Amino acid sequence: MATLSTHPADSVRILTEALPYIQRFRGKTLVVKYGGNAMVDNELKESFARDVTLMKLVGINPVVVHGGGPQIGAHLAKIGKQSQFFEGMRITDAETMDVVEMVLGGLVNKEIVTLINRFGGRAVGLTGKDGDFIRARKLTFTRNNPELQAPEIIDIGHVGEVASIDPAVVKTLEDGDFIPIIAPVGVGSDGLSYNINADLVAGKLAQVLGAEKLILLTNTTGVLDKAGNLLTGLNRQTVEALIEDGTIYGGMLPKIRCALDAVQGGVRNVHIIDGRIAHALLLEIFTDSGIGTLVRG
Repeated sequence: MATLSTHPADSVRILTEALPYIQRFRGKTLVVKYGGNAMVDNELKESFARDVTLMKLVGINPVVVHGGGPQIGAHLAKIGKQSQFFEGMRITDAETMDVVEMVLGGLVNKEIVTLINRFGGRAVGLTGKDGDFIRARKLTFTRNNPELQAPEIIDIGHVGEVASIDPAVVKTLEDGDFIPIIAPVGVGSDGLSYNINADLVAGKLAQVLGAEKLILLTNTTGVLDKAGNLLTGLNRQTVEALIEDGTIYGGMLPKIRCALDAVQGGVRNVHIIDGRIAHALLLEIFTDSGIGTLVRG
C-alpha cells in the first residue's frame, strides 16, 4: 500500500498546493464512488474516512456511493449460497436480494458511517429506497439462440438500472452539513428492491446533483496505455479510439463509459484513481499533479 511522504517539507508543499483547490471547490459537490481495496484494508478505510471528513470541514460537499461485492459474496457463502454471474452482473434471486440489502444497506453502509463519524464527520447512511430517491428499472439481457426464432431473454433477477433520481433527500442532508453515504439499492415501480451497479448510480447522481467532479476509486492506477503508462486528460474522442484499438477493455470499460456519460450529462470532470493509495482523494483533489486519469468533456 502506498503512503504519503512524512518529510516536513513535503507536508508543507502539499498544504500550500491545497489552498487554491480548497478555494475553487468550496461549496461544490463532489460525488465519490467508493469500492475495491479501499473498502477492505483497515488502513485504507481509515484514510478514506479522514479524507471525506476533511473535505467537508473545508467546505466541500462530498457524496459517497459505495459498492460491496466481496462482502456480499462472503455472506452468501456463509449461508451456503454460491455467487453466480452473467456478463459481470450478480444473478440476484429474492434470497440473494435480501442478503444484498442486509450487507449494502446495513453492514457496509453503517461501517462507513461509523468511521467517518469517528473522525469528526457527520455522516448519514441511506439506500435509494429512503425517500424513494432512486427509482429502479429491471435490467434484462438478450442473446441469440440458434434454436430459437427470436432472441432469448435472460432474467438475472433483482438487478436494475437507474430509472430516475430525486436528489431532494441528498440535498437536504448536504444543506444540513451532513455527509450522505449511499448504498446502490433502488426500488422499482413494482415495489421490489433492485441491486444497481455502484458506478452507474454514482454517475447518474453526479449528473442530477450538478456535481463539480465524479471520482471513481478503483484497484488500478487508472486508464493505462498498452505499455502500462498512465493516461490522463482524456475526452470522448480519445476514449473511443482507445476502446477501438483494444487499449481500454475488460473491467475498465464500464468505468470509462460511466465517466463519458457523466461528462456528457454536465459533470465537469471525472477522475479514475487508485484506491489502493492512502489518502488518494486528497492527493487527487488538492495537489497539482493528481494521481489518476482525468476524463473531461
